[in-house]
Amino acid sequence: MSNRSEEIKKGIERVPHRALLYATGIPKSEMDKPFIGVATSFTDIIPGHVGMRDLERFIEKGVHAGGGYPFFFGVPGICDGIAMGHSGMQYSLPSRELIADMVETVMQAHKLDGLVLLTNCDKITPGMLMGALRVNVPTVVVTAGPMLSGHLRGRRLSLVNDTFEAVGKYKAGLIGDKEIEELELCACPGAGSCQGMYTANTMACLTEAIGMSLPRCATALAVSAQKRRIAFESGRRVVELVKKKVTPRKVVTMESMRNAIVVDLALGGSTNTVLHLPAIAHAAGLKLPLENFDELSKKTPHIADMLPGGRHYLEDLDWAGGIPAVMKRLKGLLNDHITASGKTVFEIADEAEITEEDVIRPLDKAHHKEGGIAILRGNIAPDGAVVKQSAVTKNMMRFKGKAKVFDSEEAGMKAIMEGRIVSGDVVVIRYEGPKGGPGMREMLSPTAAIAGMGLSESVALITDGRFSGGTRGPCIGHVSPEAMEGGPIAAIKDGDIISIDIPARKINLELADAEMEKRLSGWKKPRPKVTAGWLSRYARLVSSAADGAIME
Repeated sequence: MSNRSEEIKKGIERVPHRALLYATGIPKSEMDKPFIGVATSFTDIIPGHVGMRDLERFIEKGVHAGGGYPFFFGVPGICDGIAMGHSGMQYSLPSRELIADMVETVMQAHKLDGLVLLTNCDKITPGMLMGALRVNVPTVVVTAGPMLSGHLRGRRLSLVNDTFEAVGKYKAGLIGDKEIEELELCACPGAGSCQGMYTANTMACLTEAIGMSLPRCATALAVSAQKRRIAFESGRRVVELVKKKVTPRKVVTMESMRNAIVVDLALGGSTNTVLHLPAIAHAAGLKLPLENFDELSKKTPHIADMLPGGRHYLEDLDWAGGIPAVMKRLKGLLNDHITASGKTVFEIADEAEITEEDVIRPLDKAHHKEGGIAILRGNIAPDGAVVKQSAVTKNMMRFKGKAKVFDSEEAGMKAIMEGRIVSGDVVVIRYEGPKGGPGMREMLSPTAAIAGMGLSESVALITDGRFSGGTRGPCIGHVSPEAMEGGPIAAIKDGDIISIDIPARKINLELADAEMEKRLSGWKKPRPKVTAGWLSRYARLVSSAADGAIME
């Protein structure tokens, strides 16, 4: 079977096409080789991406060594940490759709034969995967790797726990100006994705679990020689996949998606995966309803105590054996299937070595009997809501409190910083969903401030927005339907009693059905926050968070 690229380089009618290709500097001797697209999200403004120029070189070497010819093209990236807490975060989740569109567009317009995705951060990895699955040409993903932990006076530091939460500690008078300045300089020592099981690293781990990255790619540190070798082998491997016609839709199946959920639950990963995995499945022509997460959570133990709720950093997980070692532990819960590496899931698991028993615990010594994520339902969230239960302490798994309601993240954050949130409160932040935000902003600033002030043991937060992978405590997001669609969260008033029961998977407003109906019947849709530009178009077309917030 011929390669796709013959459409742009074979036959007399392609004389002008060949002329343009030769203008790029490609030697004539390389024209018959497979053309490999390398989508790179290098940028100077995201720590997880600043080291990609080095990895690009090794991917390029690998493609040449494998017998292909690489063509690089750029994809934009947003740093969720820098975009956090202001209007910039409205663009983060929507950027996933733009990235998918860009990958699809470049690959289809130029008829390239294979694809390497060089990615790392939160929305970029799922966006690239979605684009690759639409195009369905042989693909390998290279995630650029996690950051080393920071260090200050003998203790290790991470971005979320030691900067975002430090804001709350500062406001509470627990730390001063000198320590704040030291934390700013030391928490993030260099290149790489943030050090805990936040969204970027969670998605890297799940990409490997699905089988789209080579073994150990997810946890190999950004600054390591191991990461360079993986980048080289990924470049070489994609040419082999082109020759064997192994496409992403042969790797990304319902079986591999369920494997990803199991690994996610065992690691206590970010709640954002409940948006990204269904969207990736949709791009592959599959349906992955929320019920999959809860069904698997009830039988998947939480075996890795990762930041932000736990003790361990990504570097610890890598030293313990990485995702292959995690899959070794979980083998009895996984499906066997092919991966982009050429090995099956079970072959990878069988070859793995678990070198740190406490980092990747045996199933019978798990931190929790259930997985990291729970799906809650009730009269506030009839279509579902999401909580990272592995980051909630035992005494907050059931909670009842009075609502304090805010119609934006800024209003909620202002109340927190002014000390208006007290023990026993349930902070409600609404009109921040996919349509209402628009863009479904992450709420790391308010959740981290609550934790930093020492209130995470006595205050809950619910929102139709979403949370960073760095969030910990009783924080319930993705409440669906969202307020902008007239969902029940729009009916909550200050002083209402809200009950949360995570083990029972319940979240309810203690209000008679008749009163709820009365309030909702009087609800009027507010004017959109954004009425022009890309976000306005996104708000009109995006689906519910319960469906993965995909563009319809």
